[in-house]
Amino acid sequence: MAAAGKRSLAELSLDEFLAAGSESEPDDGSEEEEEAVRPAKGAAGQRREGGKTRQPLQAPPAARKKGKASEHKDQLSRLKDKDPEFYKFLEENDRTLLNFDASDSSDEEEEGLHIPPDTLEEASDEDEEEEHETVKRKRVSFIPVSLKMVEEWKKAAERGLTPKLFHEITQAFKASVATTKGDNGGTDPSKFQVTDAAVFNALVSFCVRDLFRCLQKLLLLKTPKNKLKVVLPSTSPLWSKLRLDVKVYLGCAIQLLSCLTEASVAAAVLQHVSSIVPYYLSFPKQCRALLKQAINLWSTGEETVRVLAFLVLNKICRYKKEVYLSPLLKQMYIAFVKNSRFTSPNVLPMINFMQRTLTEMYALDTHTSYQHAFIYIRQLAIHLRSAMTIKKKENFQSVYNWQYIHCLYFWCRVLSTIYPSEVMEPLIYPLTQVIIGCIKLVPTARFYPLRMHCIRALTLLSENTRTFIPVLPFILEVFQQVDFNKKPGRMSAKPINFAVILKLSSANLQEKAFRDGLIEQLYDLMLEYLHCQAYSIGFPELVLPTVIQLKSFLKECKIANYCKPIRQLLEKLQENSAYISSRRQKATFGVASRESVEQWEKQVKEEGTPLTKYYTQWKKLREKEIQLEISGKERLEDLNFPEIKRKKQDERKEEDKKEFKDLFELDSDSDEEGVGFPIKGKAKAKQASDDSSEASSKDYGEDDDEEEGRYEIEEDEEELEDDSDSDEEGKEPARVSQRSQKQRSCTRGMSRSDLEQLAQGDEDIVEDLAFSDDD
Repeated sequence: MAAAGKRSLAELSLDEFLAAGSESEPDDGSEEEEEAVRPAKGAAGQRREGGKTRQPLQAPPAARKKGKASEHKDQLSRLKDKDPEFYKFLEENDRTLLNFDASDSSDEEEEGLHIPPDTLEEASDEDEEEEHETVKRKRVSFIPVSLKMVEEWKKAAERGLTPKLFHEITQAFKASVATTKGDNGGTDPSKFQVTDAAVFNALVSFCVRDLFRCLQKLLLLKTPKNKLKVVLPSTSPLWSKLRLDVKVYLGCAIQLLSCLTEASVAAAVLQHVSSIVPYYLSFPKQCRALLKQAINLWSTGEETVRVLAFLVLNKICRYKKEVYLSPLLKQMYIAFVKNSRFTSPNVLPMINFMQRTLTEMYALDTHTSYQHAFIYIRQLAIHLRSAMTIKKKENFQSVYNWQYIHCLYFWCRVLSTIYPSEVMEPLIYPLTQVIIGCIKLVPTARFYPLRMHCIRALTLLSENTRTFIPVLPFILEVFQQVDFNKKPGRMSAKPINFAVILKLSSANLQEKAFRDGLIEQLYDLMLEYLHCQAYSIGFPELVLPTVIQLKSFLKECKIANYCKPIRQLLEKLQENSAYISSRRQKATFGVASRESVEQWEKQVKEEGTPLTKYYTQWKKLREKEIQLEISGKERLEDLNFPEIKRKKQDERKEEDKKEFKDLFELDSDSDEEGVGFPIKGKAKAKQASDDSSEASSKDYGEDDDEEEGRYEIEEDEEELEDDSDSDEEGKEPARVSQRSQKQRSCTRGMSRSDLEQLAQGDEDIVEDLAFSDDD
């Protein structure tokens, strides 16, 4: 095996190589020699063997001390002797490989691996931005704007606006708007700087009031003859010089709108924006940003701001209907739904405003409106279907909420406003079915307020589209479900406002206010629905089930306050029915003649019926009541209930001592004078008052408990008086004993009614005591 170890590695077989490695370790000299020879042969052999390389044996630790770079240099020097052709090839083609620097080889590698520091310093983006900003600030020197400069600009603009002057004013306006958010909105900074609030107000006021009036003169724009058409400023020959500055100004105006919190300032800026809408129409990107901001103000702003924002939206859509109407309707509807989640007396007018204004937007183009209405009514129907099939709480809540109810009423308002329209008319039936399905989903007494809202939506749709919708069965059903004769479980001084609630609590159902409000709501709903049918030729047959139901209710109900309005409504229905019957008896046409029937109904409607005349009077009074409810004024303010002021027990005792000071002094003078009824009565009264105070403290100081305590004091005094009569004759005066004997003799001969009357007469003493306590 020794001979095998002297042979080269290429000549050894696998078994010989393994045997040689296991028997003995090669010495250091031979290993170094093999390490030195192997790279030289390998470099030359790579060309001969077609790129095949062999893995060298791993050197022991002693051999690894030598640097890799120095070893490689030695190999290259040996390569010059072993393979001069390849060495010459390297000199010609890759000189840098031979002349490399070996200074970083052995010494540094022998010291060990490099240990990185614990924290690495990195160049952050913020540092780069700060350096970038500082460079910009060094380059740009800001010019502070003063009131004098604003006045000079104003006078120069009045004399004649020039493109250069407009550019300076626009840059100053940009600088003033940048102060509202504290940055430049990602744009290049202006050369001006506004730091004073007075300068800001003066500059913004000048731009809003006068700047574009002067710009209009500069562009020489003609006023259009047709108001529906608008002359764009881009038609002016000077537009190319002013275009970029106008674009900057319009963007700054939108940014200013988004920052304003004062309603009066926002209203002034919106009026200015509304006057320069043609300029926004020349820039589609700025126009879309304006629409987005105007929708936000329309749905969340103050009342005046909402109106002005709607005027901006309406003006843009009237001029560019085909471009902006469809996306605008979608965004406005989403904003309406988002902001109608909660309803209160203060929020309800804003929701009604959004419904009316959005309806006006949908009326601009019926074909576009039909596409939106079809999609959104279908969504409402899908929610209802899932609630009817999957009867879970989450599905019910997706239907029985304010957003769903407001959407139903909104689409009824849209179809009622756009009628007559052949495009929108097919949506009346599916919308009616969705509302009826919503009523029938949970037909319990707890959701009567929601039923009232749905009935009002159906009444609105039926009245304005001249479509018969069977609403009365949902109203009359309530008379059968609620027992109005049942004694209320609890009393409530505050009435229930059905306009701002969807469901009632179990406690509300037990209150008297629930039945009072329910009768009032049923009366209103029947009158509102039947007055729009009052001129119909079939009115007598239409109200016959209602008349029968109301008569049955009046027969069973024992409460006069509930019977009075229902009886009044019944009389008006019967009177109107008799009037229609008498009028149609004189008619000469048949039932099949539809044109004659419509003509007859139109004539009766113009002349008026007893029910319609009564409805107009009732409506005026009812609107005043609704305005009071919306404004948050309760009806109980006119009742002027007395305010009960309770005094503390200690204060009462102190006042009693001051008032009856003489009595206490007499009791303390002598024991002889105090013998008899006054002393014993005082002691008993004191004990009873202590007991009553304890009882009242347990019951949180209620007045009833104190009154019961006082009645107990009287009973103790009467018993005391009887006991004093049975004492020895020497301890009391003679007149007291005679009086007691007379009273005893009288009581023996009295009947039960006389005794009750006598017991009631003792209440005078209680009133005197109560009067003294209050004083």
